[in-house]
Amino acid sequence: MFDKRVNVFMGHYGSGKTFVAVNFALALANAGKPVSIYDLDIVNPYFRTVDAQKKLQEAGVELVVSPFAETNVDLPAMNAKSYKMLDDKSRFAVADIGGDDRGALALGRFAQRIKEENDYEALFVINKFRPETRDIDGVLAIKEEIERSGKLPFTALVNNANLGDETDENTIIQGYEFVKEVSKITGLPVKFTAVRQDLIRGEISKIKQILPITPIKYGDWQ
Repeated sequence: MFDKRVNVFMGHYGSGKTFVAVNFALALANAGKPVSIYDLDIVNPYFRTVDAQKKLQEAGVELVVSPFAETNVDLPAMNAKSYKMLDDKSRFAVADIGGDDRGALALGRFAQRIKEENDYEALFVINKFRPETRDIDGVLAIKEEIERSGKLPFTALVNNANLGDETDENTIIQGYEFVKEVSKITGLPVKFTAVRQDLIRGEISKIKQILPITPIKYGDWQ
C-alpha cells in the first residue's frame, strides 16, 4: 500500500479525493511514516478538510495549505512550502489536487520532477454516483482532461463510491464493479477501495466477501 514516496490524489469535483487523501496521510502516519499533506488546489484556496486539521497535527502529519486558506480571499495562490514535496525526500508526500482540468493545472509545476524521481502514484479517485462520472465515457473524459492539464499520467484507480449518509454495502460493491470495468479499459490497476469502517465491522459483510480488504487504522476522522 505504502510503496511510493509521492502520492497524488486527483478526481472530479465531489469524488471525495480530499477525504481519501487525508485518510491516506493519517494511515501513513499511523504506520510510523513521516508524512506531509499538500493542498494544491489553486482554484479554490481553502483546505476543505479543515475539520481534520487537529487530527492531522495530533498524528504528526505536516499540513501545507494556501496562505489564503480559512479566509474569504479567493486568489489562485500556492504556498512556497509546496516545493518541499519534491525537495525533502525523507518524507512521504500526499497531494490533494483541485478537481478537473483547471484544478490540475497546479500539478503541471511539479509533474516533470515527480516523473524524474519516479517514486510516485498518481491516483484517480472515482465516485460512480457523481453525475459526471456515472458512466465509462464520463470517467474517460475526466481522466483525459486531468492528465492533459496536470501533465502526469495516472498510475492507478481508487474506488470511492459513496452517497453520503445513504452509503451502504451495495453502494461500495457497485462502485467497485464499475471501477474494475474502468481498469479493464485503461489498463490501470485498482489501488484500493475507500470504505467507512462501520460498513465493514460486521462479522458477516458482503463487502468482505467480494472486495480484498486490507485493514488500516485511519484515526477518528473519516
